[in-house]
Amino acid sequence: MPYVGDELHHSGWNACSSCYGDQSASRRYLVLPSIISGRIYIIDTKQTPKAPTLHKVVEPADIMQKTGLAYPHTAHCLASGEIMVSCLGDKDGKAEGNGFLLLDSEFNVKGREDVVETWLAKHRDCALMPCGKNQGIVHFIGYDFWYQPRHKTMISTSWGAPAAFTTGFNLQHVSDGLYGRHLHVYSWPGGELKQTLDLGNTGLLPLEIRFLHDPSKDTGFVGCALTSNMVRFFKTPDRSWSHEVVISVKPLKVQNWILPEMPGLITDFLMSLDDRHLYLVNWLHGDVRQYNIEDPKNPVLTGQVWVGGLIQKGSSVLAEADDGTTYQVDIPEIKRRATDDPVELRREAGFTLPTHSSVRGTVSFIPVLLVKGSHMLQIDVDTEKGGLAINHNFFVDFGSEPDGPSLAHEMRYPGGDCTSDIWI
Repeated sequence: MPYVGDELHHSGWNACSSCYGDQSASRRYLVLPSIISGRIYIIDTKQTPKAPTLHKVVEPADIMQKTGLAYPHTAHCLASGEIMVSCLGDKDGKAEGNGFLLLDSEFNVKGREDVVETWLAKHRDCALMPCGKNQGIVHFIGYDFWYQPRHKTMISTSWGAPAAFTTGFNLQHVSDGLYGRHLHVYSWPGGELKQTLDLGNTGLLPLEIRFLHDPSKDTGFVGCALTSNMVRFFKTPDRSWSHEVVISVKPLKVQNWILPEMPGLITDFLMSLDDRHLYLVNWLHGDVRQYNIEDPKNPVLTGQVWVGGLIQKGSSVLAEADDGTTYQVDIPEIKRRATDDPVELRREAGFTLPTHSSVRGTVSFIPVLLVKGSHMLQIDVDTEKGGLAINHNFFVDFGSEPDGPSLAHEMRYPGGDCTSDIWI
């Protein structure tokens, strides 16, 4: 990119499976929002696939002038050919200014979906203080989103206020209400806020959200980072939405760390295209897990592999077993510094993952990333019996980039993948 310090975070395609009715639509352009600078880069991957070119830059001044939005994050293509981008706040980093940006098919700023503004106009007091039966701070905070047209629903998650996460993670900010614990349910299309689900203290910092790929299914999952829980959301018989914790990653008792207990910190997850398996990453513990979710209410652990983390051998941090003894985990010979963040699943029986997050709030846990950069591993998947194994013949070191060290975060496959395609 022509600038430094953008913080490229998530990405999306200009077209996906929801555009099936448009024969001219193709996955040609990558949409790359910059969560810090506010720029949105449009990358042409078709002309020279091995050397993608910069097609357009949507400047933050244009976005701000026309919409008042800043801190763009998740980009999803719509069946109309437009692009919808979640933005996490206003120019001052206030979460109350978050909303959804619309780009037209030529990547011009079309406007914003006013669902957040409309909600705040009606409930501004609730957004700033304890309100109603939840009896908790109900800051309207944004992050990721997923829509499912067959169920006429879009659901968004709530990470944190930009004013908080851009300065590094501070646990006090959670108590101050600057990080989220809610899911927001909207009508689709229309964007009317229908329901807000309070995940409580078991659902702190809900990040990535995915419906099952089968468009007839009215259920999906959200990963709650700080409490390290996977929450299943689902439609009830009265057509409202509810939730339940279905996977809990137990915190580890540790020595020589900033806290006596270390959460797994689930930073990303995905589901296979056949909806049989769910994969999650524990960013601090350092393991990647595979669960069978053929019964979404009762996921079963079927695979686990350690690729890094803070309790690997050679680290100063020690984990404590129940009997009081300490231990560390073995990492394969291709080991590097810390661990993973986003994962992406190919259509074949294997997936690759870029190890390490670049977002500033998490790099504060492992500052060595800024010096040594990140890397990418490939993990081969047993899709029949379950199981994970590191491919020792695949390793990409982003620390050795000419303008590095670089911090990898997310990947996309030209033919589509598990986290960018929405079937209708």
